[in-house]
Amino acid sequence: MRRFGRPVAAAVAVAGLVGLGLLAVPAGAGAQSELPPVTPEELVRSVLEAKPGPFAGTVEAENALGLPALPGLPAAAADGTSTARVWAGDERQGRVQLPTSDSERTFVTDGATFWTWDSDTREVTTGSRAAQPGRGPAVDPATAAGELIDRLGGSSTLAVDGTAEVAGRPAYELVLAPQPTERTLLREIRIAVDAEKRMPLRLVVLANGSPDPALRIGFTDVAFGPQDPALFTFTPPPGSTVRTAPAERPGNRRGAPNAQVRTVGDGWDAVHVAERGAQAPGNIPDLDRIGTRVSGPWGSGRLITSVVGSVLVTDDGRIAAGAVPEQVLTEALTR
Repeated sequence: MRRFGRPVAAAVAVAGLVGLGLLAVPAGAGAQSELPPVTPEELVRSVLEAKPGPFAGTVEAENALGLPALPGLPAAAADGTSTARVWAGDERQGRVQLPTSDSERTFVTDGATFWTWDSDTREVTTGSRAAQPGRGPAVDPATAAGELIDRLGGSSTLAVDGTAEVAGRPAYELVLAPQPTERTLLREIRIAVDAEKRMPLRLVVLANGSPDPALRIGFTDVAFGPQDPALFTFTPPPGSTVRTAPAERPGNRRGAPNAQVRTVGDGWDAVHVAERGAQAPGNIPDLDRIGTRVSGPWGSGRLITSVVGSVLVTDDGRIAAGAVPEQVLTEALTR
């Protein structure tokens, strides 16, 4: 939902990630752990207030979004399994490495400056962390789940559904389900919360109409403790191309060029609408191979759907996206 300033090809991936802001990843069953009882409200409060400190771990990813296969889509958007290695330090320091079969993407921040590195194109992008488009990928369950709890907690029914063991650590199973008034494609979100650190270790998203998880994200191993400061700095490799990211413009969300993003509604059925203006059609690639042609009082365009979200790209350059059915998108376009 935070990438509307990029080409619309990337917005197709948002159809699967919409409303979540995270990569899809698996968990795997864990044994039940004997833990003291806790109320849902106490568990949510402890997650939002938790300060687990530095850590390092491996996140394994799997998704079943059913997105169309198109050039330019992120590898993580395709159905299947992937892994990432994550490190977190003090003072908002972080590092994420996303390997593929023949290359690797690396995201690094020292708290003030960020770097992204693509070994395939040998390109480095750097700039102020405050101006970083999208603030980088939320690939670890702690970041993703924390954002979801903060955004969806007020419109959810909360429950603690037993305990589990994740990455060798005992955890509580927190369940967020949309309240009856929420019009969403999602059925529930399950978050395994570390019993000691109160950091989310695993996240599972279930959609309506299917017993199988659509998205999962979970640590396969995690260790808490000080991390090497060298992990949170980056030196461009010899021969690489270095580009400085532009500063965020006033009135521009997440540094998206020529875009204004507004949110219609809140909670589970919130819809984000990007108004790209008159120059937008020239930036939109050919979408004839994907989605469904639709029209209405709002105009005409292409509807692209997945099991957890929908994106509507209009012919006049607007983009509406949410974890919602088509009707909620079109209503948002008319408001």
